[in-house]
Amino acid sequence: MRTLRGGRQVAKSRVYCSGAAMAVVAAGFIAGPVLAQNATDANSGSDSGDNQLDTVIVTGTSKARTELKTPLVATSISGDKLQQLAANGAADILATVPALKAEGGGGEVAANIFVAGLPSGGQYQFTPLEFNGMPVIGSMGLNSSAPDVYYRTDLGIERLEFVRGGVSNLFGVGGIGGTINFIDKTGSDTATGIAQLELSDHNRIRTDFATSGPVTEGLYYALSGFYRYDNGPLDTGFPTEGYQVRGNLKKVFDTGEVKIYFQGIDDRDQFYGDIPLTSNGYHLARGNNGNVVNTTETSALDNSSFATPNGRFVSQVDQGAATRGYSFGLDFKKDLGDGWGFNGRANVADYHHTFALFSGGDNITNLPTTQAAFLAAYLKGAGISDATPYTGAFTYAASGAAVPANALLWGDRVTDRDRPLQSQTGELNITKELVTGDLAHHFTLGGFFSHTKARDYDITYAYIGDFNDKPQLVNVTATNINTGTSIILSRNGLVDSGLGYTNNYYAARRAAGYLADQIEYNNWVIDFGGRYETMTGTVRKEQSSTYMTDTTAGLSPQLANVLWGNGKYQNGTVEPNAYAAAAGVLYKLDNHNSLFVNGSRGFFMPQLNTVQIDAQNKTQSFEAEIIKQAEAGYKYASSFMSGSIAAFYSTLSNRRNINFINGATPGSAPVEVVNVISTRSYGTEATLNVRIREGLSFEGNATYEHDVYTKYTPVAACTPDCVGNTMQRQPNVLGNLGLYYKDSLFDAAIFDSYTGRTFTSDLNNIELAGYHIVRLDAGYTRTFSGGDRARIGVSVYNLFDSTGVSEGSPRQGTLQNAGQAYFIGRQVLPRRIMARLSYEF
Repeated sequence: MRTLRGGRQVAKSRVYCSGAAMAVVAAGFIAGPVLAQNATDANSGSDSGDNQLDTVIVTGTSKARTELKTPLVATSISGDKLQQLAANGAADILATVPALKAEGGGGEVAANIFVAGLPSGGQYQFTPLEFNGMPVIGSMGLNSSAPDVYYRTDLGIERLEFVRGGVSNLFGVGGIGGTINFIDKTGSDTATGIAQLELSDHNRIRTDFATSGPVTEGLYYALSGFYRYDNGPLDTGFPTEGYQVRGNLKKVFDTGEVKIYFQGIDDRDQFYGDIPLTSNGYHLARGNNGNVVNTTETSALDNSSFATPNGRFVSQVDQGAATRGYSFGLDFKKDLGDGWGFNGRANVADYHHTFALFSGGDNITNLPTTQAAFLAAYLKGAGISDATPYTGAFTYAASGAAVPANALLWGDRVTDRDRPLQSQTGELNITKELVTGDLAHHFTLGGFFSHTKARDYDITYAYIGDFNDKPQLVNVTATNINTGTSIILSRNGLVDSGLGYTNNYYAARRAAGYLADQIEYNNWVIDFGGRYETMTGTVRKEQSSTYMTDTTAGLSPQLANVLWGNGKYQNGTVEPNAYAAAAGVLYKLDNHNSLFVNGSRGFFMPQLNTVQIDAQNKTQSFEAEIIKQAEAGYKYASSFMSGSIAAFYSTLSNRRNINFINGATPGSAPVEVVNVISTRSYGTEATLNVRIREGLSFEGNATYEHDVYTKYTPVAACTPDCVGNTMQRQPNVLGNLGLYYKDSLFDAAIFDSYTGRTFTSDLNNIELAGYHIVRLDAGYTRTFSGGDRARIGVSVYNLFDSTGVSEGSPRQGTLQNAGQAYFIGRQVLPRRIMARLSYEF
């Protein structure tokens, strides 16, 4: 085995491809965004030290090529290394990929992924998430749920590939900012399997398995899955628990193959929101009891309820981020002879996803506050003049005991989200190998189609508790000193029943066609092509009204009334279309060095949840967002070292950037605010892998970017003008480096991921310092007669327990200021030690 850039360990004959790629096997037909024929079998290759240029890859291309003949920089991470990187979720893996910032402070799912040079509010907006070349979601932006809530990684993953730029954005779903593709293991003639047990603090137990092998001659299976229970790494009182099962069947023919994929999931995960941190250094604060506040989420809210026009609403915050559903996929390829090939893939998915989102503040005080300040603010919200003298009674909702007079209070809002999603995608491609004179052409003509439907049903309410870790709910009654009349400001901990209501339906149909030619001529490689896409999006939004649903005497208006749907809908349709063009050129200097340049004019279809419909039921203009990108660089590879360095430049025009921020009215629910922006960015990225000695290697990568807003409207959304400012939450520097050792008995790795400084908002008024996350992984392997192996190991996430802040308060947006008593933000997850025992057979 040999170690290549990006942590890839491959044998000489191994072939790679990505979700954006149309992979060509030796016969000339496309292998698609999955492993080329029997690539898994290549694991038997030896550590021969042969020139790494013998390794064939097909990432971001429709023709199989060696590394130095691909005019793109791609990253591939092997399945073994994925297990080293996996700790809390997909973000831990993606943070090691050049040009990607991955925020995983929220826990295992709903990671915020940012690609260098492109602005977003998080999720995977510019980087589609794929499994086996099939997008998890056919169209992004139907709601704000990230695609990783629907799919999990496990031991059945063969490798991860990420590719961006050049012609890679033409094929399939069209990942304009890059495509993240997890590729599954498939069966071979040899039956294999692995089982793993993982244990950690907070009662974590996870069991994984993966097995593959032959069914009959030419028919192979692969099956994998996990079950996991966990009260950590932060104990909110909402345990993480669930399972996933995935697998595939592969039938191999003389002239091609067919694969069928399936996935079933029933899983719920804790999600960690923003919490009050110290104003000096943004460290974890201490609560009223003197203990550290790790989370302000509380299980006391579970089964909280209030009356609505449609019956009683009951909270299910204990479900956290929960997903139940399935997907089925088909992938086929066939050699038609005479240089012709035909391939395609399709996927059908149906999920029911719920998500209890804590907002990180009540949009009234937004900070831990004294009881007197709470009383004044909430009486004002109830329409009572400041001049009216009131006294307050503060008691714990569970026990009725009085809250100490000097205890601070913390108010927050919770949005219970119910988001079912159905997605169907399909792709067909025809390829042709053709030689004209000295030019060897590889043509690809293909099409992509998707139909995605989603509902966004959100109920928001607010609560008050004491300022401690996992707060106790607090009841509050205010009494007029002069008249003796009382008003209930908090009942069972709730201070506002039904302050926000959303019931929207979205559907998107996408159809695209693309044509590309990839040419080889002596030492030259020339790629070019184009894509045309149309989209039809429909939006149906229910309007809301205020209803009195509780006539209990003395209730505040916020508890007596709810905002609820009135059965009246706004309907809109948008039909944008756009084209993309891309080209790449590579010149091979010799067997170890090459130069390349690529460029593209691409597009991103705006997210449907940004569609605005006016009072006359007219839909605003809705056009594709244009992205222009260019990259040029140098590559080197030999038997002991490989690396690359490249400079990139990109512009984005008229992006509808969406942020989920506080409404203008104090105490109101967060709303989706759309700003139209344009940006410009440039930077450089570099990778370096060195084989120091047998079994010991160094791997590293670094990305630097400089970006600015060149347009920002409405100007009032960012005062003073944000033009010239840096994109929010985009770091100026990303870096990874590590040492990796492995022999027949021992393996060890220590590696560091660095995220540079970021700004909390587009106003650039609060800067967050960079931080390091250091990881350690070590193990001992015993090989038994017959070839079975057992490994016992330990993995440590955040070895030095770093306390960096990954984000400020997205809900407060540009209104968050420095110098307040507390800072609302989210820290990186704390140190965690995991023990693992695995057995391979």
